[in-house]
Amino acid sequence: MSIRLVLIDGHTLIRYGLRCLAEREQDIEVLGEAGGADGAAELVARLGPDVVTVDVALPDADGLGLARDLRGRFEGLGIVVLTSAGADEVLFRALDAGVSAFVSKTAPVEEVLGAIRHAAVAASSFTAAGLADALARRRDGTDRLALSPREREVLSLLQDGLSVPAIARTMYVSQSTAKTYVGRLYEKLGASSRAQALMTALQLGLIQYQPAPESRTGGGGRTATVTPVAPTRNLAGLR
Repeated sequence: MSIRLVLIDGHTLIRYGLRCLAEREQDIEVLGEAGGADGAAELVARLGPDVVTVDVALPDADGLGLARDLRGRFEGLGIVVLTSAGADEVLFRALDAGVSAFVSKTAPVEEVLGAIRHAAVAASSFTAAGLADALARRRDGTDRLALSPREREVLSLLQDGLSVPAIARTMYVSQSTAKTYVGRLYEKLGASSRAQALMTALQLGLIQYQPAPESRTGGGGRTATVTPVAPTRNLAGLR
C-alpha cells in the first residue's frame, strides 16, 4: 500500500518540489497540501494521511506548535518536520513536540524520503540525522558548566523570580555574597541578564519549564499564568 502524504509548507516552491519528489516514488501518494497552519488539522482529519510534513517556520504559526497539536489529535500520524534552521534548540523542541522525524531542507533526497517512510511505520519514535551529535553537545555543555550546589540553588531561586536581596535572605548570606553567586552563575552560562541565564539553562537541560500555579480570574474562572522574569541589564543593575 502507498504511504498517503500531506504537505504543509508556506513556500509554494518547496511544496511543489516535495510533491514532485514524492510522486516519483511508487510507494508514496500525495493527498493534498496546505500553505499554513490555518485549516491544516481539518485537512488532515478529512484526508486521513499516514504522514504529514510540516515546515518549522509557517507564515501564520509556529510549525512545531502545529506539530504538537497534530500529535495530540492524531496519535498514529507520522509527522516529519522540515527546517532550514539546524540549531540544536530547534531539534530538541521537535523531539519534545512528539514528531516522528526532523530533517533539514538541505538534506539529501534519500534522507527526506527515508524520514517519510520512517514516520509511516514508526510514528511514535523519533529520528534525526544530527541527534547523536546534538545530545553529545548538550552533555558536553552540561559537564563543562559543572555548577556547584550553591550555584544550582541560585539558579533555582532565579527561576522562581527572586531578587538578589531575596536570594540573600533565603540563603542566609549577605547581599554582596548573593550578588557574587549570581555573577559567577552568569559567567558560567555566558549570560548578561536573568532572562538570558534562564533561557540558556533551559536549553542545556539544567532546569525545566515551570508554569505558575493557576490563579482565579475576576469572573470566577481559572487561568494559567507564568511568573514574569524581569531581565537585568548587568550585575550593577541587580537589586
